[in-house]
Amino acid sequence: MSYRLFEGKDHASIYQKYRFVPPEEVKVLILQYLEEKRGGQPLGLAVDLGCGTGQLSRLLAPHFQELVGLDISEGQLEEARAGLGYPNVTYRLGTAEELPFTDGSVDLLAAASAAHWFQQQRFLTETQRVLKPGGCIALLGFGDDNVHLQSRDCGDRLTQIYREVREVLLPYTSSQVAVASNKLQELFDAIPFPDKQRVESVQVRHCVSVRALLGFIESWSMFQSYRGSQPTAAQHLLNDTLNRILEEIGAESADTELEIHLEYFCILASKPQ
Repeated sequence: MSYRLFEGKDHASIYQKYRFVPPEEVKVLILQYLEEKRGGQPLGLAVDLGCGTGQLSRLLAPHFQELVGLDISEGQLEEARAGLGYPNVTYRLGTAEELPFTDGSVDLLAAASAAHWFQQQRFLTETQRVLKPGGCIALLGFGDDNVHLQSRDCGDRLTQIYREVREVLLPYTSSQVAVASNKLQELFDAIPFPDKQRVESVQVRHCVSVRALLGFIESWSMFQSYRGSQPTAAQHLLNDTLNRILEEIGAESADTELEIHLEYFCILASKPQ
């Protein structure tokens, strides 16, 4: 996991403010799966891989004795440490391919919108080493092809604006992000454990301001690549998108709220007992 695309302090701050927290529905799926595979044993150590600014770490923390968030970006980790804290959570520099844990010591390896950056075989080798018997993997994300916006009666037009922004950024999309859009099918196929499943179409609605939606777009790695290559054009894209959305919904303030509908998926797998 050596892709250094989220390290700038400004980008880390945007990521912290505007990335969506994984939904409760997915957390419940993960905990139910763990309960089934761990047989009710106490949940000791969870590891949030590619933890970013700690959204998934904070969601899972109350359910484990210890949670460690790992990320390659110190900027992201600084934002995570500055956020709402739990006494059982620590954040460290580290990668999914070289885990700083002893053999058979981890109950859960989780990743939210991060596993597409992992070097697949090295990650799976480490997974087999550090998981306890019955320990689990949980990899989650959402498909951008199924994102919809809604405000009053203009949802289709808002969704089209969103898709047009993605079309502009398509040339700046890394092959790893394309893997995520395919819902990590290759990684799922490569998981060596016989007990594995994919839960798809977990429908979630987030109520966000127009400003927050633009911040979400700004947090994308492909937008950051576009900004690095064409800063003026990138700022124009944000401004134009803001104006188009406000005109469409008949509002003047970027604090006006709308709904974004996301379709999450979750890959679950368990190391044999």
